[in-house]
Amino acid sequence: MSTIAMVKAAEKRLKGNVRRTPMLTSPFLDEIAGRKVLVKAECLQHTGSFKFRGAWSAISALPKEDRKRGVIAFSSGNHAQGVALAASMHKTKAVIIMPADAPKVKIENTKALGAKVVLYDRAGGEDRDEIAAKINEKEDLCLIKPFDDPEVIAGQGTCGIEIVFQAKDLRVKDADVLVCTGGGGLASGIALALKEYADLLRVRTVEPEGFEDYAHSLRAGRPVANQKIDGSICDAIITPTPGLLTFPILNRLAGTGMVVTDDECLHAMALAYHRLKIVLEPGGAAALAAALFHGNEIDGENVIAVATGGNVDKAVFNLALEKYGDF
Repeated sequence: MSTIAMVKAAEKRLKGNVRRTPMLTSPFLDEIAGRKVLVKAECLQHTGSFKFRGAWSAISALPKEDRKRGVIAFSSGNHAQGVALAASMHKTKAVIIMPADAPKVKIENTKALGAKVVLYDRAGGEDRDEIAAKINEKEDLCLIKPFDDPEVIAGQGTCGIEIVFQAKDLRVKDADVLVCTGGGGLASGIALALKEYADLLRVRTVEPEGFEDYAHSLRAGRPVANQKIDGSICDAIITPTPGLLTFPILNRLAGTGMVVTDDECLHAMALAYHRLKIVLEPGGAAALAAALFHGNEIDGENVIAVATGGNVDKAVFNLALEKYGDF
């Protein structure tokens, strides 16, 4: 189980290797939301998402001999790129198993960062765990899980530490912290940091409609699985069920989950581009969409939204701008 002590240790290992991403604001977004909106721009992190934090944390925590063997991971794209870059910086090899229907930009970026990419048919029912097991029979690589890994969670928690002190600088001490959530690695890491440093900041998970396993699970007090595995443009945050390590943390520390539509994510992408001058992918815009369009579910004068990633294909980004370009 990840602890705040692990988050603090990860922060030391990440120092000088991770970007301290900015906290952005806009009076135009405040007007839409009906409260002050702070946007933690993790889309400006190395590889375009928060995932680099967890990847660096996990790889840097490996014993030297294990790290030399290389690493293996499975991901729809953001974890893939984070692991690929972190492995390259540690001068070790990386094999990444990715769904063939992942955004092309994520697949190509992962290859460009030096990783070997193995594609599988997610929609056709191929099992990525079986593929990884077969590869590891020959290569004996170290598995870096996308969220259910104590060191990955600890690395993501460093984002939470930054949020605490950046919010304090902006005189925000009491707010919901909305986090785009798939398996819950980022949300649980941030929750650990907030519990330690700022009790009045509370994590709220945000998921796409139809894939709100955390919203259901937090309400039920036990893990609840989604009924489907695809069908949303928010590919970065689609997971079948909450993580074994992440759910207990969020069940203890998080508020109620929130749910947004794909269309609301597209709208938030366009607004982020026009008002904050940042590029978001649909899954990375979910928290901002909740802050802007679900204000009736939020208490208080402030809200913090974590913009988790910006790795979006041109066609999807153009769709957001065409549909909401006049905002």
